[in-house]
This record gives sequence, C-alpha cells and structure tokens, in this order.
Amino acid sequence: MDEILKPSVTDPRGEGVLIELSTQDLAALSVDDLVERVSRLKDEIARCETALDKRHGANDAAEALFKS
Repeated sequence: MDEILKPSVTDPRGEGVLIELSTQDLAALSVDDLVERVSRLKDEIARCETALDKRHGANDAAEALFKS
C-alpha cells in the first residue's frame, strides 16, 4: 500500500493512482488492510488541506499587499 497517491514519472499528478484506488475491489482487503488504507487516506487529506491553507494564506497576503 506504499504506492497510494504517489505521483509517478508517467503520471506526475497521481490521477491514475487515484482512479485505480477508487475502483479497487475492497472485498479483497483484510480488516487490517482497510484500517491502514483509511489511515493513509486521512493522512493524505490532512496533507492536502495543509497545502490548501498555505496557498490561501499566500493568496490573502498578496491581495492585502495590492489593496494597500
């Protein structure tokens, strides 16, 4: 499960991984695998939210600079 959401040379944005991840048959995974998957996805969501917060902060700072 280490490859979850990692970009690759051929798919730098990781979209292929996301599509594959979202269509994978979950019935084949054990309870432990599912718990790990959920944990990793929550970690990835938190990482994305942190990146969004930073970008919003940079945008807000730039807008404030041009308004003054």
